[in-house]
Amino acid sequence: MRKILSTHPLHPRATAMLAGAGRLAIASALDPKTLTAEARDADIVIVRAPLPPELFAGASSLRAAIRHGAGLDMIPVEAATAAGVLVANVPAVNARSVAEHVMFTALALLRRFRVMDRDLRAKGWLAGREHANSTSELAGKTIGILGLGAVGQAVGHIAAHGFDLNVVATTRSLRPAPERVGFLSIDALVEQSDIIVLCCPLTQETRGLISRERIARMKPNTLLINVSRGPVVDDEALIEALRAGRIGGAALDVFATQPLPPNHPYFGFDNVIVTPHMAGITEESMMRMGVGAAGEALLVLAGKLPVNLRNPEVIEHYRRRFPVGE
Repeated sequence: MRKILSTHPLHPRATAMLAGAGRLAIASALDPKTLTAEARDADIVIVRAPLPPELFAGASSLRAAIRHGAGLDMIPVEAATAAGVLVANVPAVNARSVAEHVMFTALALLRRFRVMDRDLRAKGWLAGREHANSTSELAGKTIGILGLGAVGQAVGHIAAHGFDLNVVATTRSLRPAPERVGFLSIDALVEQSDIIVLCCPLTQETRGLISRERIARMKPNTLLINVSRGPVVDDEALIEALRAGRIGGAALDVFATQPLPPNHPYFGFDNVIVTPHMAGITEESMMRMGVGAAGEALLVLAGKLPVNLRNPEVIEHYRRRFPVGE
């Protein structure tokens, strides 16, 4: 019976979809040694945790690694391609969840929710209410979006049409901007934005994109929201700016090291919101991602190619390993 290994449990709808296609196994641990061992006899791996490159060398029956979500940084695509393994993902299905999280954290920072809630509980009504005098509204501010994929576009739409923000963006593509979104260079965007939202993928070009120099260009009250990947931000430079009061605050959902150590400096700032990489996780998005990943798995097990194949150069090698009809 074919084995479908998932690094994490799937939504019940996705589990039900796969019930007749093979045996669904959930990884017993997420360390490289365990994942490699448990994938050795797998036909499909569904991915919500980083896969080690060596996993692909020893998995002779592995047909596809399917990302439960959009970001491919958890899959060593080169190693998969060299081994003749298809790589697919489920793009765009959690864009609304992430975009709503962005607006939630922006509002929480502007309304000083963390310190208000803390002082209300510890010191009483008036102490909590006092913080309102230094809060601010979203309307009329400029939000700058780095990366205008599905998430960036969803953020821009809600920001412009829901909160009357001025929306600017920078993106690698030169396609026409969506309605009410203007394009700027990254440095102009950093200088002009009141809220900067990172929605870009992690690549060699985006690693360290928010550098010490770019943080220095920001307005003193700028809010930085990162829902992309941790290494896009120079952590040391951001911590320095927060300590010096040269930035208004930050909302960080992703980090270079995850889980974030409990003694990390980010936890010590009243104007920093830390969330455990959950911006895109809701009941609705988990259903959409799970169903999408299961659908791609079913296609592959039926001898077809996934809809969202991300390494098409592997097809010839893959067909040598698994000729049509097998």
